[in-house]
Amino acid sequence: MQQTSGSLPIYLQITELLIRDIASGRLIDGEKLSPEREMSERLGIATGTLRKALAELQSRGMLERVQGSGNYVRAVSNPQSVYAMFRLELLEGGGLPTAEVLDVQRLPKPANFPAFGTSGEGHRIRRIRRLSGKVAALEEIWLDGGYVDVIEPADLSESLYLYYRTRLGLWIARAEDRIGLDMVPDWAPDTFGRRAGEPAVQVFRISEAQDGKRAEVSRTWIDHSVARYVSRLK
Repeated sequence: MQQTSGSLPIYLQITELLIRDIASGRLIDGEKLSPEREMSERLGIATGTLRKALAELQSRGMLERVQGSGNYVRAVSNPQSVYAMFRLELLEGGGLPTAEVLDVQRLPKPANFPAFGTSGEGHRIRRIRRLSGKVAALEEIWLDGGYVDVIEPADLSESLYLYYRTRLGLWIARAEDRIGLDMVPDWAPDTFGRRAGEPAVQVFRISEAQDGKRAEVSRTWIDHSVARYVSRLK
């Protein structure tokens, strides 16, 4: 696993991957993880890096390490993962989310969007989303322009939510997802597996901040040959 510019350190990427699996219900409370050597080989990382990730998970109260027995999941109700609301998984399950920013512009909000925020303008952020290196989706996120005047692409980390929290004091507390069918947009890069104009599953998301006000609207087009949208009920 290689670290790309602007990404989280590798051990934190692994920590986030495990937290996401716990938050989504892929790993359940009390479940024993695979042996560390087996896990590190599967993830393509050094055992020492994995152990650092597991130590971070333990410090967050989400892992119990039992000497001579193994590592056991301890699920919590609010995992504080930067990918907690990310609902895409590879067809075979799981996958570490990463993002590549294509374009950031401040523009008038689309007239056909539901009302959100206080400004007539929004920051339009277009990204490629990958799962464990595979191009899985395209994203177009609109953040209300009232939160910040300018967003530079270099400011954005792997997770917009992490940027929102650390730079803007904004927390996305809840979201409503609407699943439908749409056409792949004309700005889709060649690396995306669906051509512009082809039908694709789209997730239309309306997100609320910690004060209960709508802060963000986004559209995600999914390559169904690579990934699927998953929501698990507990």
